[in-house]
Amino acid sequence: MSQLFSNEWINALKDAWNATPEVADKLAEINFCSTITCGFKDDEKPLCVFVVENGKAVSAGLYNGEKADWDMRADLKDWDKWSKKPLGMASMGMAVATGKLKFVTGDFKAMIKNPSMAGPFIRSFALMTEI
Repeated sequence: MSQLFSNEWINALKDAWNATPEVADKLAEINFCSTITCGFKDDEKPLCVFVVENGKAVSAGLYNGEKADWDMRADLKDWDKWSKKPLGMASMGMAVATGKLKFVTGDFKAMIKNPSMAGPFIRSFALMTEI
């Protein structure tokens, strides 16, 4: 397993994203384009970033000042837990409601109510267990 949020890890996530039709193809159907960052809640800046164009992850790496459309943060213990047992729809809602998963940027409520985004988002989170 790659170290969480390392360059190797985020690129493995990018490759898994692109190899998963339930994520890449479904998001391509809605022309989803975003810059996504993630890291730890107490950090000023995220740790890594990947860019999605028309559903496909086109680049990934360590964060270098990119403007994020989605910035997700959690404590190390929670990221570590989710990398072993992925969040489902209900557990993700609970993680957001209790503050375990924080969206610094991005509208979680609007996204989770949109089936064309919610399904691929939940599946993309599960990809962490495959890295």
